[in-house]
Amino acid sequence: MREFRIIEVKSEIGAGTRGASLGSEAIKIAALDFGSRYFKKHKLTEIPNENHLLLESSGNQYAKRISGVLTMVERIAEEVSKTLLNKEFPILLSGDHSCSAGTISGIRKAFPKLCLGVVWIDAHSDIHSPYTTPSGNLHGMPLAIVLDEDNIDSKKNKPDQETVNYWYQLKNVANISPKIKYGDLVYIAMRDAESPEQYLLKKNEVKNFPTLEIRKRGVERVAIDALKYLDHCDLIYVSFDVDSLDASISKGTGTPVPNGLSAREAGNLVARLMTSEKVCCFEMVEVNPTLDKENLMAENAFEILLRATNSLIND
Repeated sequence: MREFRIIEVKSEIGAGTRGASLGSEAIKIAALDFGSRYFKKHKLTEIPNENHLLLESSGNQYAKRISGVLTMVERIAEEVSKTLLNKEFPILLSGDHSCSAGTISGIRKAFPKLCLGVVWIDAHSDIHSPYTTPSGNLHGMPLAIVLDEDNIDSKKNKPDQETVNYWYQLKNVANISPKIKYGDLVYIAMRDAESPEQYLLKKNEVKNFPTLEIRKRGVERVAIDALKYLDHCDLIYVSFDVDSLDASISKGTGTPVPNGLSAREAGNLVARLMTSEKVCCFEMVEVNPTLDKENLMAENAFEILLRATNSLIND
């Protein structure tokens, strides 16, 4: 049994839609509705956020609120690193997906000499940079940050010097850049990548297990193959964006996409991945109760979180 710590990150400054900062509270309410003492039983740390920046100018259009995202990435990296070095397993309940750049940075900060694999369960590829982004929202850029990827080949935008400087700092948090390589990355259920991202995915032959493959071969087989693909890695981090779920059940998130996972498939997938001794961290992101009805998204998220935790407790 592994000791674990829940880390709450109520940050949504990297998102284009408001409300993801309320996700962890919605999950707590779902736990109460299920009569669960989950959040009473386990250690919990909350990282201070920079959501006050939402009331100010978003700054450069190609990297909105990037100074605040940098602050959050540094804070998350520090807390995740500290948790791991304390021999605890970090389970993060975060707002928008830009937070994951901090999580990956924290793992590498704790273990700078180890190779980290990433399982990215998400409808989106999140590999834009300020040079390619159509929205300027940093939650579409966390993997580019940790891959040290500008994608100049697909350049569409001309960020100002301040943005370029912040972007450089983001990529170099923990003084390690890149933090992962393309061969250390596996997508599951990714089905929405824009042309600059598609260019990188094809160029670097990035592994993706689409939803259709999960349906044909089963969750167990795909989970085993994903772990096998990352067998060269010393550690594995699992990032779960709730928009990996099908749009019919993921209304409580900012960017739902059709043809996603069922809640059962997602729960089984995460539970199987978490049985690997190499998995060192789990993160859940983008639950947005302001877009939901009757807290259904958070209820599904809590059940998946419970499956993940039970796999840890029972390994």
